[in-house]
Amino acid sequence: MSAESASEIPKGQVDLLDFMDWSGVQCLNQSSTHSLPNALKQGYREDAGLNLESDADEQLLIYIPFNQVIKLHSFAIKGPEDDGPKTVKFFSNKEHMCFSNVNDFPPSDTAELTEENLKGKPVVLKYVKFQNVRSLTIFIEDNQSGSEVTKVQKIALYGSTVETTDMKGLKKIEDH
Repeated sequence: MSAESASEIPKGQVDLLDFMDWSGVQCLNQSSTHSLPNALKQGYREDAGLNLESDADEQLLIYIPFNQVIKLHSFAIKGPEDDGPKTVKFFSNKEHMCFSNVNDFPPSDTAELTEENLKGKPVVLKYVKFQNVRSLTIFIEDNQSGSEVTKVQKIALYGSTVETTDMKGLKKIEDH
């Protein structure tokens, strides 16, 4: 890990990449030649030449299940200044969402990405809304310029596992 990527991770949090259940990860409206692994997988997401791109229009709907319960603290989404994501909505533990029903549910949190965010500055989420996350749906609603294609260079999720937290709690009880 380079010093630069380590400094991006908020203090006390870990990159949740290792806790994603890759067999269940999905992305709706992705280009077949510029798909989600380009932005999400280790190595690929560090390569500035690789992007996730939307296909029919600017929207993307990404579903990420985890192999254990996590607490989501913050995220970083990198993308180009023009075609990078703008409005990003996060839904905790909502299964089987699609473009036809995504607006039927209130998001757990919504972020408007700035130029600094698109360069990798993490956005802190409403932490209380993401305490017991088994899956996460990320709805990229639009992009910076209003163009037809949204490009995402990197998606990183930062937080902790609930198990880690619980184990610390158990240890304290035993100490008394």
